[in-house]
Amino acid sequence: MGASRVLLCCVVLIQLFAGQTDAQRSSSRWQTLSGDAPLVIARGGFSGLFPDSSSIAYGFAKQTSVAGAALWCDVQLTKDGAGICFPDLKLNNASTVEDVYPNRQKTYSVNGVSTQGWFTIDFSLRDLSDVKLNRGILSRSEKFNGIYPILTVEDVTTQIKPESFWLNVQYDAFYAQQNLSMSSFLISASRTVSIDYISSPEVNFFKKIAGRFGRNGPSFVFQFLGKEDFEPTTNRTYDSILSNLTFVKTFASGILVPKSYILPLDDNQYLVLPPKSLVLDAHKAGLQVYVSGFVNDNDIAHDYSSDPVSEYLSFVDNGNFSVDGVLSDFPITASASIDMAYDKAIKDGADVIDCSVQMSSDGKPFCSSSIDLSNITNIAQTSFAQRSTHVPEISSNDGIYTFSLTWSEIQTLKPAISNPYRAYNMFRNPNEKNSGKFILLSEFLSLAKNSTSLSGVLISVEKAVYLREKQGLDVVKAVLDTLTETGYSNGSTTKTKVMIQSTNSSVLVDFKKQSSKYETVYKVEEKIGDISDSAIEDIKKFANAVVIVKTSVFPLFDDGFIIRQTNVVEKLHKSKLPVYVELFQNEFVSQPFDFFSDPTVEINSYVSGAGIDGTITEFPFTAARYKSKWPPPNFQNPLTTMRDFVFSCAGNRCLGTKETIPPQYMSPVPPGLFLNLVNAIPPAQAPNPVFTDDDVTEPPLPPVTAKSPTSAPGTSFTNAQAPRSSGQTRLTLSLRLSVFASLLLL
Repeated sequence: MGASRVLLCCVVLIQLFAGQTDAQRSSSRWQTLSGDAPLVIARGGFSGLFPDSSSIAYGFAKQTSVAGAALWCDVQLTKDGAGICFPDLKLNNASTVEDVYPNRQKTYSVNGVSTQGWFTIDFSLRDLSDVKLNRGILSRSEKFNGIYPILTVEDVTTQIKPESFWLNVQYDAFYAQQNLSMSSFLISASRTVSIDYISSPEVNFFKKIAGRFGRNGPSFVFQFLGKEDFEPTTNRTYDSILSNLTFVKTFASGILVPKSYILPLDDNQYLVLPPKSLVLDAHKAGLQVYVSGFVNDNDIAHDYSSDPVSEYLSFVDNGNFSVDGVLSDFPITASASIDMAYDKAIKDGADVIDCSVQMSSDGKPFCSSSIDLSNITNIAQTSFAQRSTHVPEISSNDGIYTFSLTWSEIQTLKPAISNPYRAYNMFRNPNEKNSGKFILLSEFLSLAKNSTSLSGVLISVEKAVYLREKQGLDVVKAVLDTLTETGYSNGSTTKTKVMIQSTNSSVLVDFKKQSSKYETVYKVEEKIGDISDSAIEDIKKFANAVVIVKTSVFPLFDDGFIIRQTNVVEKLHKSKLPVYVELFQNEFVSQPFDFFSDPTVEINSYVSGAGIDGTITEFPFTAARYKSKWPPPNFQNPLTTMRDFVFSCAGNRCLGTKETIPPQYMSPVPPGLFLNLVNAIPPAQAPNPVFTDDDVTEPPLPPVTAKSPTSAPGTSFTNAQAPRSSGQTRLTLSLRLSVFASLLLL
């Protein structure tokens, strides 16, 4: 069976090492026009989290970006000719102006379109001193609304002192109609303000400023809007201007284009490949190419698996060209992407793969993330739908369970990719929604044993009590027998390590009793705020490692900000127990605002900040790339054998440095910092409970009870005490490739 056609129903555990240092960037291999690394341009500062063009947005962008990053200011003019940094000529889109001046709305013609709003030209700079900035995109946090004042161009220079300053002039023609001169303002400002780049979508504006800044003046960049939009000076569409780049070269040294000009999407949100030739054509004409539209908190092409770093890399390091700069609301992600572009050894491959074992009615153990087939297959559309039953020991809802079908019947089902964020209209790879197939545990183990790159397997076992008492199925015995049949019980025939995971201590105790060859991993599904010493001592009797959920490390405020960091990881580490954390996902709605809608930042915050030993993720490529970029030192953990990692570039030598830890701009944000910034006090609410020895202790597994041939699944009950799961049942997503990489912490 070809591995490329097999989809394993499992989770991913990658063990990682990280730290903090400054990173350097080499400029020897980029396919930009100059050969230098692409420029990171922070649109309005760190506008993905803070109000656009606020002092905190600019300051935070400077701290979390690579050296030399440019701060972007959309220049607007006030009634008295002052230049302010604000994302639009209408103030009501991103400020408190409506509250301060409720009766000063007006209507103007903007590029021929009648537009209502509170315009900058109707307010003096003094008027605006009472107006504060708000978020401009409603899906972003409102926590920082109404706090920060509007800044002038001069304010940004004196307060923030940007290394590079980019001024964008979007509406020169409109201001000219109101007898305000943008060109005069810029010429005057340039005497005290260092301006490195000036961009505009209007040809006539560049004619006005041509030759007025001297030989060492700023670079001029022509901005392309929508292809069907009309440029006001030439009255031509931007698409038609694109066909005459030599004309653009007469007044500009670069162009700024939307992402779709280079990598367009089809109607199903997939990339249309190959990329357009625009970058190569522009470079041939002597024009630098900057690309706009990069945000983390918006759905991107399915090709990128909701990973914004992958999107950046397709523009800056695709093997054919590198764009000369990227305009981003999240400059930390752009910065990390440019650093990561050097590492060519990133792979989806795993060190250890995982199988969540389920049982068919005829006793076949196989891999599936859920015992309920209605969650992960098309079974509801088949004749098997009539086998739906209610099993209170498993779920409060009806389900169609694996033990209600034979293995041959299960093989006829089509798997279905789960979409946990359907409510946000976010779907995972719809073209492959029914790809793959289920595989037996024996096939899974053979696949792992025959692989040259894998070091181990992780086998998850749940619902053992119910299966023994109600279905006459012994999942523990089935796993042990299969391990023996495939040669894993004999250490001389395979060096592949085996780990057994469960939320039930009784299951792990039973495995330990029957075989000491395998390592055991205890999974705590509850959100916990602390763990007692006695619970840890009990866990150590039967487990070699512990899995906890993300909020047991960083509990959250209701609106998505981190409150603090618990001491759970620290206490488990003191007892020599490695700690793995779940569940990491790439979709931005799965991450607290503290992580900037960036899955790489989230991983680094848990690894470098909280000191965890590994992440359990549904997107192995993202975690593998982090691991590959910042590999661990040569350290051997007493519980896990570290494989020999081979990269095309040892450490960060491709970057011109031997450092193998994240750069300073990736330093984790202190837990609770953003809540403190807005003086937000979390409302009184019950804290996450302390995990005690009572939560750990369970009675031994009951003996297998032969199933009555006349009983239907879920119709009988038992008075025997069932083991308590360490948390609520979580049905993990199906059909995902998994990684359990043995990269270890000091």
